[in-house]
Amino acid sequence: MKPEADPAADQPSANVPALALASRIDTTTTHSARRYGYWLGGKDHFAADRESGDTIAAAFPHIRTAVRENRRFLHRAVTYLAGEVGIAQFLDIGTGIPTADNTHEVAQRITPTCRVVYADNDPIVLAHARALLTSTPAGATAYLDADLRDPDQILNHPDLAHTLDLGKPVALMLIAILHFLTDADDPYRIVAHLVDAMPPGSYLTVSHTTYDFMPADTIAALDAATAHERFQARTREQVARFFDGLDLVEPGIVTTTQWRPVPQPEPQPTPMEAAAYAALARIP
Repeated sequence: MKPEADPAADQPSANVPALALASRIDTTTTHSARRYGYWLGGKDHFAADRESGDTIAAAFPHIRTAVRENRRFLHRAVTYLAGEVGIAQFLDIGTGIPTADNTHEVAQRITPTCRVVYADNDPIVLAHARALLTSTPAGATAYLDADLRDPDQILNHPDLAHTLDLGKPVALMLIAILHFLTDADDPYRIVAHLVDAMPPGSYLTVSHTTYDFMPADTIAALDAATAHERFQARTREQVARFFDGLDLVEPGIVTTTQWRPVPQPEPQPTPMEAAAYAALARIP
């Protein structure tokens, strides 16, 4: 049986001196988590994030639709995993700034005993980590200040071992994060390493930006807007490689809007407007 998480231990931002944390927050350079929050209508962003966000929006006017659809996919995926599959443990890497319906909130509404570990390396996310630790009394959450590019830093972190039991199935959530790894980062090795650490019956969930449905002029404009960033959109075939050897859940690799959609009052966005693939697969 897993020990109950110590609520005092689950306060990572309380253990980071305010001055040390502030020194890590560079307000002059855009950060993906802050820019994503800006597109979602959040308040934790600076001029550099807004400028970058507006530049990308000028190249791709549907960007706010795309990020909203990504959040809706996360909600549906967690609902499926916790509700239909019965997964009670989640490892969410690339968490982003807390917003409505974070992974633990969706999962614990279904199963209050769900345990969730978040990991992100953005100091602005760390500054708001307490919002990710509002677990139900029966469940538990933890936040790791860690980088996806160093998967062992995550897997060997004592707070992960304290919160999750890697002898039981875990939902590995890589939502809108892998496109920030270029081929030079060897993303397929990183994902395979994380998948190999999960026990049988676990699940991998991915959403990933794609240019597959965009006209050439839009792609050229986006390439120019992100030229100085660590970013790489991928094709369906390239996204499929992350699931090699796994059992894809129906409907397979589709756009975020097409993965088990629920009725919405507005028309469903087109694949170009969604601009991202999504899939979920069982780890045998």
